[in-house]
Amino acid sequence: MWGICSQEMQLSRSPNTMSNESSMERSFCQHGGEWEGLSLYPCGEEGALEMSEMEMLPSQRGTGQQSLRPFAQRQTHPCLPTCLVCVCLSTSVYCDDAELEQIPPLPLETTYLYARFNRISHIRASDFTRLKKLKRIDLTSNFISWVDEDSFRLLSTLQELILAENRLTALPALPNSIVRLDARLNRIQSSDVRPEAFRELKKLQFLHLSDNNLDYIPVPLPEGLRSLHLQNNNIRTMHKDTFCDSQDHGHIRWALEDIRLDRNPINLSLFSDAYFCLPRLPTGHFY
Repeated sequence: MWGICSQEMQLSRSPNTMSNESSMERSFCQHGGEWEGLSLYPCGEEGALEMSEMEMLPSQRGTGQQSLRPFAQRQTHPCLPTCLVCVCLSTSVYCDDAELEQIPPLPLETTYLYARFNRISHIRASDFTRLKKLKRIDLTSNFISWVDEDSFRLLSTLQELILAENRLTALPALPNSIVRLDARLNRIQSSDVRPEAFRELKKLQFLHLSDNNLDYIPVPLPEGLRSLHLQNNNIRTMHKDTFCDSQDHGHIRWALEDIRLDRNPINLSLFSDAYFCLPRLPTGHFY
């Protein structure tokens, strides 16, 4: 295992590592402390610490017996690599149920991040700034109530953002690359959704905002949208141009086949002019 400090790497010496120690140390330090996908927390000059010692319970140190304590409970030292707290497989990082309170430093090659079932409450603008390959972020079931303005907007490769089961009251700004947004089971209000928030999201296909506090359907909706889930909100009315262009009766929105408006206090039969371009009627109450 590794002993790590801010200026150089110190190896836990063993007969199997002594012969390769110098070349491995040079390789590690030449890459700025990132080696084989490990991204390290910063630490001070006195921060060198043997990971093998950290992973043993106090009563087991020196016995060679590994502790079965969860990784999150061992996250007590600022030098601990993220990939010892989380599971890093190729370009995917799995931090589920790790008692995290913030996004940890991530390997630069991270493409898929799963940090579900944690205690994260705030997404900072700096959390993802160095990650140029992120395609999917799943933060389901955290305590997120605040997202800094540019936390996601500048992620030009991001395709899927999953924020379900959090405490958001507003939608964060999104990149034009987004294909799927899932923010169901939050506290999002219509007044906190930016006007025309989805107009420029030409690649957006799946928009799931069920179980929030929305009073109306956010418009305009991108032409390529395939699935719109708004069930269990407080929507009572809609405009005749919500889905269709009332001036163009020859236009059909073939892509938009899945619209959920059930469990809203809206009588869909009162707005028949709003559906003429749809291949299927929305799911909801017609009475």
